[in-house]
Amino acid sequence: MNKNHPELLQNVTDVTAARSLPLWKRENLTTTQPDWLAEEVPVALVYNGISHVVMMASPKDLEIFALGFSLSEGIVESSHEIYGMDIIHGCNGIEIQVELSSRRFMGLKERRRNLAGRTGCGVCGVEQLNDIVRPLAPLPFTQTFALDNLDGALRALASVQPVGELTGCTHAAAWLTPQGEIAGGHEDVGRHVALDKLLGRRAREGWQQGAVLVSSRASYEMVQKAATCGVEILFAVSAATTLAVEVAARCNLTLVGFSRPGRATVYTHPQRLMMGNANGQ
Repeated sequence: MNKNHPELLQNVTDVTAARSLPLWKRENLTTTQPDWLAEEVPVALVYNGISHVVMMASPKDLEIFALGFSLSEGIVESSHEIYGMDIIHGCNGIEIQVELSSRRFMGLKERRRNLAGRTGCGVCGVEQLNDIVRPLAPLPFTQTFALDNLDGALRALASVQPVGELTGCTHAAAWLTPQGEIAGGHEDVGRHVALDKLLGRRAREGWQQGAVLVSSRASYEMVQKAATCGVEILFAVSAATTLAVEVAARCNLTLVGFSRPGRATVYTHPQRLMMGNANGQ
């Protein structure tokens, strides 16, 4: 446990996303010490009574996860196409029952796939290789971001990771304003799930101006999810994969990796990025 930030403990226990367990440390294998571990549970998404996917996730912010997943996977285009949602806790995991509009449910049945995910996995169970990369509409060029404003956001990213601060075991995704402030963010043991939670929150809040920052690498799924939801700029703390760069280039998404204070690697469409800060300094 991070004793320097005891206030984080209250944030974690309120959402039951971490648990204290007795562990052995290398320096003392004869006596156990309590330490914090992140919770990881199976979460099933069930649309109109039919199970669609099981993801391993942190048991928090599940309604916005379901909304974000539905949007980022192209199951719906708007939250208005979701008529209701129930979360059912069981002995073996959590089930999120989502009621879709008839039109969207018919579309889902046509492209239905059963994928059972490891931690945040979004590919397992895809039936054909052609199903992996979905066609994406090209993004417009309406957003800009000053790179100097990224530094403050990177320093503030820990503020949306209370479980990560305690356990060292979560990924984060945050929405940045053009000024580099974090409007909101979410964490999860799965990086895809953290992004889905953020995209669901973005849809609820109506955030349009700004960019996404993730604490992980940028794989093609992260690019695909962001682009499907209309995000034009994606910053990743770690590297991007070749397929992520190819997908970002095709759909006009600005993809930036190795985002660290004072440095960044721009892979695609740098025209949205500016030197200096939002005030032109």
